[in-house]
Amino acid sequence: QLQASGGGLVQAGGSLTLSCAPSGRTFSGYAMGWFRQAPGKEREFVAGIDYTGRSKSYADSVKGRFAISRDGAEDTVHLQMNGLKLEDSAVYYCARGRYSLVYTNAESYDVWGQGTLVTVSS
Repeated sequence: QLQASGGGLVQAGGSLTLSCAPSGRTFSGYAMGWFRQAPGKEREFVAGIDYTGRSKSYADSVKGRFAISRDGAEDTVHLQMNGLKLEDSAVYYCARGRYSLVYTNAESYDVWGQGTLVTVSS
């Protein structure tokens, strides 16, 4: 229902941009979020953006390196990831919020994408 793309293999210090597009649903009026899950770990919040695109929230581990944005005209959400570290390796999921404002818990999101794999190598 959400199509996430842009994952891949990148060297530490490199950059990737993830994108998320709706499939049969719209993002309009809803907050959007990116989560990630590494092997053996729980899914964790990475970044979120409110329905206006003006309010954003980031996990402490990615602040200053990642940037979330949304394109209302194309109804897409992006996650620009710079300065990638080995510990950023994970499957990244985009999700549509239940509400218009950003929350960091997964329970506040009700529509999820299939995930895109990001692997950071040394």
